Amino acid sequence: MVTLVLTVVGDDRAGLVSAVADIVDAHGGNWENSELAELAGAFAGIVEVSVSADRADALRQALESLAGTLAVTVHTGSAAASASVPRSVTLDVVGNDRPGIVREVSAALSARGASIERMSTQTTDAAMAGGRLFEAAITVTLAEGVEVDDLVTELERLAAEIQVDVSLSD
Repeated sequence: MVTLVLTVVGDDRAGLVSAVADIVDAHGGNWENSELAELAGAFAGIVEVSVSADRADALRQALESLAGTLAVTVHTGSAAASASVPRSVTLDVVGNDRPGIVREVSAALSARGASIERMSTQTTDAAMAGGRLFEAAITVTLAEGVEVDDLVTELERLAAEIQVDVSLSD
């Protein structure tokens, strides 16, 4: 089996997920993991699919038939990535929205040897205070030798600097 990672983007409309799922199924693929969303009228997603090596090229070609409806890019996943089980932690970031929060948080994580595994962000109206509220849920994997305490110290420093609350859980 090989792992394929599909990125899909197109104008949002009913039936897009079904169209991709039909092609994956028709080629003996298994839909493993995905993150899919409608953002500003566009449908965007990333999908992990496993398929037998002898059917991978046919699946890639069949996905090309979605051109005009969805832009699909196919990447081959790394066998090493699925074999390792690194330590991961989850953090939540909440604060008044302003430009640069994602850049500053991701730079701090990278500087401490933490790699973003999954990140979900949103802005909402801050009901009581007015303005916009920024929220993020981020799962990171820690490089060998990285201490959670060092990461916490860096995030606490950053939180005070950019005026957000950051909470961490193992």
